This record gives sequence, C-alpha cells and structure tokens, in this order.
Amino acid sequence: MSGVVQVAPVWAVAAVLLTVLAGVAGAVFEAVVQARSDGRWGGLLAPVAETARLLRQPRRSLVSADVLLWRIGTAGLPVIAVLMAAVLPFGSWVIADLPVGLVWFNAMDVMVWAAVWLAGWGPNSAHAMIGGYRFLGLALGYELPLMFALTAPAVAAGSLRMADIVAGQETLWYVAWMPVAFVVFCAAVLAFSLHRPFDAPAGSDIAGGVLAEAAGVDRLLLLAGRHMLLAVGSGFAVALFLGGGAGPFLPGWAWFLTKTLVLLGVLLVVRRRLAPLRPDQLMAPAWLVALPAVLLQLAIVAVVAVARG
Repeated sequence: MSGVVQVAPVWAVAAVLLTVLAGVAGAVFEAVVQARSDGRWGGLLAPVAETARLLRQPRRSLVSADVLLWRIGTAGLPVIAVLMAAVLPFGSWVIADLPVGLVWFNAMDVMVWAAVWLAGWGPNSAHAMIGGYRFLGLALGYELPLMFALTAPAVAAGSLRMADIVAGQETLWYVAWMPVAFVVFCAAVLAFSLHRPFDAPAGSDIAGGVLAEAAGVDRLLLLAGRHMLLAVGSGFAVALFLGGGAGPFLPGWAWFLTKTLVLLGVLLVVRRRLAPLRPDQLMAPAWLVALPAVLLQLAIVAVVAVARG
C-alpha cells in the first residue's frame, strides 16, 4: 500500500492555488536575498509591487507578430506547472494518481520546450526568436540526463506511479543511494524553469531573449511560470528522492511542504552563485560527464533492484 489517496477533482482548485503560492514564495525569497546582497533590508513586497506594475502596463503590439502562438507560449509555462502538480503527491493526497505519473511529468517537461519556443517565435522579433532557439539548444543538453535521472527511482520502486515511488522510500530515501540522479534532476529543474545557469534564453546579451518583447500580463505570466515550474520541480525532487511527506511528528503534507520550500530556497541560493551557460558550453559537461554518471547510477540501481527480487 502506498498510503497516498486520490482526492476529489474539486481539490484541483487547491492544487492550483498551492502551485501559485509556492511560486510566489520563491519570488519573495529571491527578492529578499537580492535585497540583502545589495546591502539593504526588505524585498518582501517587491514581487507584489512588480505584479501591480505589470498589471497596469499595456501589452506590446509588434508588426506581423503571430499573436495566437505568442499568447499560447506565454500562458503555457504556468499552465504546464499546474498540470505537473496534478500527479505530485502532496503528503498523503494526490489529485490524479496516474499509473504513469512519472511519464506525465516528463511529458509536461517536454511541453515546456514548445511553450518557450512559441514565446520566442510569436513576437516576430530577432532577440526573442534567438532566445527561443537557445532554449531548444539547452534542452538538447539537459533532457537526456534528466530522463535517466527520472528512471532511477522508477526502477528502484518498480513502478511509474508517483505514490509507489514515495512508498518505496519508507526505509531509506533514494537520495542516500542515488545522489548523482538527485543532483542531475535538480540541475534539470533549474534548466526547464529557465533559471541560472540555464537562463541564456532570457539573457541580457540578447536584450532579454524570450522576455524582450513581453510586457504587461504577458511578462507577468512568463515570470510567474518560471517560478511555478521551479517550485513544482522542487516538489518532484522531494517526492522522487527525499521521501515525500515522510517524517516524524508532523503530518505528511507539512513535511512535504517544508522539504519543498527548503529545497526551493537552496536552489535559489545556489543559482545565484553560478554563471550563465550558453547551449554550446552545456553540451560537453551534459553529454560527457552528467550522462555517463547518471547511466552508471542507473546501472547500480538496476543491479540492486534485481538483487532484491
């Protein structure tokens, strides 16, 4: 028994709100850390002020822009984050207990490719389009190591259902004997949420890339989508490698939320210390270091799984 139960569809509203709030928490934490690095206190209300500013700012109109594709791309990131969260066990509850929940997560990750590319292609702007293609280049580097990092906990649990993977860590969290897969997964979370060192698609050297022409609600959706994807990715790291909602004294949802927010904070701090990577700079470490390392990790997990019977 996994101990995770599927709740009524009406709870999907709560899942959406939690995903948004987790993204807001990440944005607030980042603003506070930025304020401290600037030698001042504050930053708690900076995301609120920025949201209010963007809501008042009119959308930008460009000549020959493909407005429909542009809108799909900008709205795509927060929508994909919510769809990812649908299969994520929140302590003892999950919105959709799919037998292939892990595959669903990976499919939604691939949908990020399309959303970012559309956000770059739609405006009919050189800088935005370069940003979109840069993301595809980065995705070629991180996606294959990510897929094998996802495979490791699935092999250990003998299931693609997220609840079974969480239940498989009842005696030992997977991070204890799958550290390489955990590190690769966390790096991929930074990548598909367009955070440093994988923020070249929105780099300042191309005037903001996919963000170059986004203004008003469009820019708000893109920025919110990045933070929501980072928060949901942190939640998946907790479910796949850190025991999900397992922990003493507190209920499962409290442990899951605590672990997710701590990991989210760690990722936001770590990313500030890393320099941006262009797609060509990522290929060698991704394909020659991360991929063989995670394949070796997967081989060890497979041997252990076979030995356990």
